[in-house]
Amino acid sequence: MKLLRFLVIAVLLSVATLAFAQSDAQKSFDALKSLAGSWEGPMTTDPPQPEVKAGTINKVTLRVTSMGNAIIHEMKSPDRPDDPITMLYIDGDRVMLTHYCDAGNRPRMTGKISPDGKSVEFTFLDVAGPLNHGHMDHAVFTVIDANHHTEDWTYMMPGDKPVRAHAELQRTK
Repeated sequence: MKLLRFLVIAVLLSVATLAFAQSDAQKSFDALKSLAGSWEGPMTTDPPQPEVKAGTINKVTLRVTSMGNAIIHEMKSPDRPDDPITMLYIDGDRVMLTHYCDAGNRPRMTGKISPDGKSVEFTFLDVAGPLNHGHMDHAVFTVIDANHHTEDWTYMMPGDKPVRAHAELQRTK
């Protein structure tokens, strides 16, 4: 009887611990929520792309929406007419990214927080829509401090040729 009581208590404590432990998806999402605000900074590409002038100041807005269940990411560049929108959200036990691309497609990626909690890296899951112009394939958000973060985006051109973009962003509000 004592053994049975011990096992019941051990199981209840284990379940309680699991219930209060924050999932990696929630940790990732909370790290991304800390970036809510307006940002600006230069972007570079590798290889260099003629439509992205080195040193151009891009404007990025991250806004927590839907009662805290989603984050909308919007990037604007004075050199380009596009205005891509990215949605970040939790889906079950994973943090997701859906990028509404100016190429007319919608790649989805799954995210994972780094061991130090400063970066969330997204890897390609799937894509809906046409691929004739390529698609977004990878993204990394890295928190430097409360007023600085970087974003690294990889776009796969037709023929699986990657173009990497790196933005050094500073909070404006």
